[in-house]
Amino acid sequence: MNKVMLLYPPGRLYQRSEDRAQCNISDSAAISVHACNDLGYCAAVLLKRGFQVFLKDYQTAGLSFDDAAADVRSFQPDMIVLSTTNTSVIDDAAFLHRLTRIHPCVCVMKGAVFFDLSPDRLAQLDLSAVSCLVCCEIEFMIDALASYYLRNEGSLADLNGIMYKENGDFVKTPFVCAQNDLDSLPFPARQLMDNALYVRPDTGEPMATIQTGLGCPSGCIYCLTPLISGRNVRTRSVDNVYREIEECYYTFGIRNFFFRADTFTIDNEWAQALCDRIIDSPLCGKIAFTANSRVKPLSAELLKKMKAAGCFTVAVGFESGSEETLSRIKKGATRADNLRAAKIIKAAGIPLFGFFIIGFPWESERHIKDTASLIREISPDFIELHIAMPFYGTMLYRECEAAGTLTGSAFGNDVYAPNTTGTLYLSTEELQKWKRRILLRFYTKPGYILKQFSAAIGKPVVIGNYIRYGVKLVLNNTVLKKKHRSD
Repeated sequence: MNKVMLLYPPGRLYQRSEDRAQCNISDSAAISVHACNDLGYCAAVLLKRGFQVFLKDYQTAGLSFDDAAADVRSFQPDMIVLSTTNTSVIDDAAFLHRLTRIHPCVCVMKGAVFFDLSPDRLAQLDLSAVSCLVCCEIEFMIDALASYYLRNEGSLADLNGIMYKENGDFVKTPFVCAQNDLDSLPFPARQLMDNALYVRPDTGEPMATIQTGLGCPSGCIYCLTPLISGRNVRTRSVDNVYREIEECYYTFGIRNFFFRADTFTIDNEWAQALCDRIIDSPLCGKIAFTANSRVKPLSAELLKKMKAAGCFTVAVGFESGSEETLSRIKKGATRADNLRAAKIIKAAGIPLFGFFIIGFPWESERHIKDTASLIREISPDFIELHIAMPFYGTMLYRECEAAGTLTGSAFGNDVYAPNTTGTLYLSTEELQKWKRRILLRFYTKPGYILKQFSAAIGKPVVIGNYIRYGVKLVLNNTVLKKKHRSD
């Protein structure tokens, strides 16, 4: 009893590795799927403990249920661990049910969707094939889970943030964020991952995700981070991060990186130290990276060092151009702060990816027009526009509940088709029209197209990828009827 199968199931693309976002990649404008680090970390831990491990990302590889079934028959796992999202959880549970009819085994599902679920919400899911649900940082408990189920060692009662089946019913442990030491983890088992699946969007080169930190002290009402990762920022040591970069470069030939943190720039001193480590290393000029940032804190000095260290994009959650909305979502920033951040990022010579949200329960057309105006004024290089999604457990969920805008199931929804009727003033259909209008106006402006293609002259791969993303954008926002359940 030592075989563990780690997987992303077949179907539409979701950002399964990032519990905060759980983003629907298939319907996005300009987001690419990131590496399956959650599975990679679990694999590395299990290998150190002597388990046999099989890892596969069926969704990103474009594989089918039949492919997964064939692998199950061949590997004969004693345990299957599946990473899920709020949108896909119903289909993912059904997928496990089908698999276990072929080969019965212990099944574990991991995802932020299981945060502190009430019995009535749990009853909406068919979890007959599942033995355990994990919400919090599975990489730190996968050893205990596998040891308990496969080696009859230890107990589940002391693990944080799980629901485990006992006598046919799920038993819930406390959902309190554990302050785990990130340096204690081995690097993700990239030898088991198909690294070619995860690419830098513009160049198409392999891009590794490196988890640099967890946690965010902010209190944005729509965000799961304070609940899942806590408000205490935990960062890996600079040396530990750099050694993983070295391993990726020298062992796996990967030169592009996504430095994943709930906010990479939140600790200015730490971020500068990492940039200095890269700048002073033999890898300076040989690697490139992207990272996310809040509007505050953000310094011109840090951005200058990020550029020198190889930063090719900064992604910023501006969210809104409405002062009222920025205040009510507890963003901790103003419109002026948004403009300042965009200005210093551009001054540093780093392309800017802006994220925006419309459709909070109090918003009318006036608020959305303020956001559209901010997008024009900032003029980012790329944007993504979401409709506010009230994830269960967030303050936004409670606001929508109080406003009477919640609708439908707690599951099967995302930022492109949220579980709301819209706002108090705009229907979901009207919000969708605004989203399509803003995205298409931004990306189809002749001046924007000329600027992007001029910058890509002599880079046929980049031009090809821009065209590919452009076609996807137009199709997603004009003729395609969206499907939010995987086939």
